[in-house]
Amino acid sequence: MCSLPEKSQNIFLLPSIITLSIIFQSLVIANGGLGNGVSRERLLDMLKGFGSVLSLLMPPNKPYAFVRYDSFEDAKMAFLTLNGCKLQAEGQPVTLYVNFVDKVDFKEHSTQSLPPGLLVVEDFVSLEYEQELLQLMALNTKSLKHRKVKHYGYEFCYDNNNVDLNAPLPGGLPIICDDVIDECMKNGYLKSKPDQLTINQYEPGQGIPPHIDTHSAFEDIVMDFKHPDGQNVSVLLPQRSLLVMKGESRYLWSHGITPRKSDVVPVINADAAQIVSSDLGNLTLNKRETRTSFTFRKVRQTPCNCVYPSVCDSQSAGKLNVPPSVPQSEVDASRLEQDFVHKVYEEIAGHFSSTRHSPWPKVVEFLKSLSSGALVVDIGCGNGKYLGVNKDLYMIGCDRSRNLVEICRERQFQAFVSDALSIPIRDGICDACISIAVIHHFSTKERRLAAIKELMRILKPGGKALIYVWALEQEYNNKKSKYLKENKAQLNTSEDTAEEPFQAELTVHTNRTSFLSKDLLVPWHLKGISKNSRETDKPRVESDIEPQSSAVFHRYYHVFSKGELEELCTKIECVQILSSYYDQGNWCVIIGKLL
Repeated sequence: MCSLPEKSQNIFLLPSIITLSIIFQSLVIANGGLGNGVSRERLLDMLKGFGSVLSLLMPPNKPYAFVRYDSFEDAKMAFLTLNGCKLQAEGQPVTLYVNFVDKVDFKEHSTQSLPPGLLVVEDFVSLEYEQELLQLMALNTKSLKHRKVKHYGYEFCYDNNNVDLNAPLPGGLPIICDDVIDECMKNGYLKSKPDQLTINQYEPGQGIPPHIDTHSAFEDIVMDFKHPDGQNVSVLLPQRSLLVMKGESRYLWSHGITPRKSDVVPVINADAAQIVSSDLGNLTLNKRETRTSFTFRKVRQTPCNCVYPSVCDSQSAGKLNVPPSVPQSEVDASRLEQDFVHKVYEEIAGHFSSTRHSPWPKVVEFLKSLSSGALVVDIGCGNGKYLGVNKDLYMIGCDRSRNLVEICRERQFQAFVSDALSIPIRDGICDACISIAVIHHFSTKERRLAAIKELMRILKPGGKALIYVWALEQEYNNKKSKYLKENKAQLNTSEDTAEEPFQAELTVHTNRTSFLSKDLLVPWHLKGISKNSRETDKPRVESDIEPQSSAVFHRYYHVFSKGELEELCTKIECVQILSSYYDQGNWCVIIGKLL
């Protein structure tokens, strides 16, 4: 039997879940969910060792699960044995935290309907026909960073997600595709015969960032659809199936494949399904294998005039539509941050991570000054570059970007998805926390203050927090920051410069120059990375999915003037400023929570 650890209590405050201090038949298992790589079969096998399991609920994409035993004694034995034990999840150990619960709000985990206009047709092609189609990938494929690809009809240009109408490829579409095209035409899935085909082949763990484009797929994978309002829907695409996208699902929702090694799918084992009390709980993890998709497109000869101009390149070319520079409401502030912070980091996560590999010395110094065994949380952990700098600490990370959290998990770090304004961790339990280059992404003073208060909430009395934010003053004490010093070199390599004069109410910053306003948009260009360039926590050149890409993304920042960060901290009663300093273009404070 596993002995109880010192910190055996559940540090996570799970939404809509009320834990009990008395023995009950039901348990919540934090860190034991599909969202952090625990398969249904692995967890069920462990749970059945303590008695008869009546039900096991594993909500999709959540890092926790619920189990109900036949007796109170069985549940008590599971609680005493599992609490604080480690479990292997996708090759990395996770620590389980177990509490008793009375009931679970199943409404929170209700299933979502498909985006309007989306249709999945299973078993659309036969196994024999599938093998014939796959032969096309054996002929002169192009290897890209995340997959192999082959084009027919027209070469797809990844720098602008378009084709060159004046340069059709010889031979047109392969004759072998005629049967699938004819079947689509006969059933009304296609209105006109396509003239462009892209075949993609992905190895296990590979994916593609969210984008809006025509797509018909033959693969066994989960595709994630995202609405501009933030709504997410994951759609299982069985092997040899057809995905048809029309109307809103085609023109408004973005779609992509999150890079990971397994997907959440329905249980197909009849024995396991028998003990599930609802279809929602009938989920597990499916390990990915090599998969191939066929994307058929009809090349447009005229500009698009769809009813979704906000995401239409034909109708919004050259425009950057943003809310006012100072949001007038919480709704405006949330929308600005969703569009110009959260969505951007989901898009650039892989490229952002490729430049975030060297921990900053003063942050490392702070972490190494903490006592051995301290519980430390990195709020806005990115790719987790600080999570492993001090092996004597118990460090966990959280980030608003699911793709960055996935990178942390691949690096064997413990991390979860969370907004910095609402961290699912209990009050007063952390010895320390860090917030590096996060709070400057909040668009109002009230939200920046709320982010600092949230850090204080999770700290123990006597605990410490380190905060870094971008500084308005990029020249301080007669010295230029690295950000400004790199100006010449970066301009010579076409790095992150604001080339397009957008007309917007928020200023679009010209990179590697002094800040001319405190609230601004900073361009992030994806043009390939210089091996000799030095890392800063500023925007950099990145390698896009395709080497020739030059997509531009804009991130919102509020740059802090001297004394502004300290002034915010003094508005919180329990805060004591222990030290403050300037570090290469950032204002920094170490604050403590009063006893």
